[in-house]
Amino acid sequence: MNIVILTGAGISAESGLETFRAEAGLWDGYQIEDVCTPGAFARAPDRVCQFYDERKLLATQAQPNAAHLALADLEGFWQEHRRGDFLLVTQNVDDLHERAGSHNLIHMHGALNSTYCIDCGYHGPRFNALEDDRECPSCGRDMLRPDIVFFGETPRSLPKIYEALRACDVFVAIGTSGQVYPAADFVQMANSFGARTVLVNLELHGGGAVFDDCQIGNATDVVPRWAAGMMI
Repeated sequence: MNIVILTGAGISAESGLETFRAEAGLWDGYQIEDVCTPGAFARAPDRVCQFYDERKLLATQAQPNAAHLALADLEGFWQEHRRGDFLLVTQNVDDLHERAGSHNLIHMHGALNSTYCIDCGYHGPRFNALEDDRECPSCGRDMLRPDIVFFGETPRSLPKIYEALRACDVFVAIGTSGQVYPAADFVQMANSFGARTVLVNLELHGGGAVFDDCQIGNATDVVPRWAAGMMI
């Protein structure tokens, strides 16, 4: 049985991290056009770097919660017992899944602890601050940027994600509004290939009708219970 799991901001919110409020165009009090677009980075790269440095610090201070840990345990069980393929796709840019023990993981919107050079293409980890220190270790130019998918840019690893969705038997969306594309289409794709689809969320949003099963509540309560049921 192949599983694809999609996690969104709701799972990290239960570790104390701010979620993006789409209806107001805000992220922790910032207008998105000032910190999360290619134009914003072109106009004021250090301001954008400062914003993501702050997010990185907050993520470092947060801890994986019971939902993160349950998903890591489920992945380990799935591999140990050769149950099938397991892929965790996250819209989040923090490293809470990694710290919980997840391995087969795609950050479709990028990662705070990574950077790349817009000049030479260097790509690598970066754990310290990027503001006022954007020198590329490869080419030496001040052209590093956060390894974040800005609004208007293409999410990462979509071909691999689509391939997994076509082959999955179970698709689970956890803590996501279902409004951000292309992730909002994942459930329809999984449905079209015959997968059973499950939603775990604090509230039933408009897209909930397309799921076979909707489990409403805190991810820290629902996900461990759901994962335990899968490990039988």
